[in-house]
Amino acid sequence: MKFPPPGSPALSLVADVSRPAEATAAVNRVRANLGAVGVLIHNASSSLGEGLLATTPGSFGAILAQRRRSGGFVCARETAPDMLATGAGVMLFTGATSSVRGGGWLSFSSAKFAVRGLAQSLARELWPRGVHVAHVVIDGLIAAPRTDEEASDDEPASIPPAFADAYWHLATRDRSAGTLELDLRPHTEQFYV
Repeated sequence: MKFPPPGSPALSLVADVSRPAEATAAVNRVRANLGAVGVLIHNASSSLGEGLLATTPGSFGAILAQRRRSGGFVCARETAPDMLATGAGVMLFTGATSSVRGGGWLSFSSAKFAVRGLAQSLARELWPRGVHVAHVVIDGLIAAPRTDEEASDDEPASIPPAFADAYWHLATRDRSAGTLELDLRPHTEQFYV
């Protein structure tokens, strides 16, 4: 996949991907201003840190249906025609440790499982047609780096800027090799099952 050279035009916009019309409008605006979409990175996230008895059916359904599954689905559906037309493209979906093992956040874990399932299904359908789909497991808060004075002991570590290199590698990898899932962790996090 070829990327525009440094200094090429860019576009910044905001859309709530839990609202299909906003997601579609954002993709159409990108396409109108920059041309066909070749890379999708879906990193929408919202969570409730509540267990079973503190989670209402409404909040569970909102997190699961609107913010995860439908947002990723709509973004993939809207960008796939551009990628399929060229026989090349990349769709990266950001998950969490909760994508592969349930955690204490009921709605968050269920929604992240759904994102992983979506990525696996899309990979099966789109890889043979030239579109690389991957699910990236990140265990940590995706936030701007904090100083030692700003950080608190109960707050997860920020994601190191080097994680962008891993996304770049997935987007620019040789077409002869790909990965369905990549597990990234800050050096301060532990791998555990």
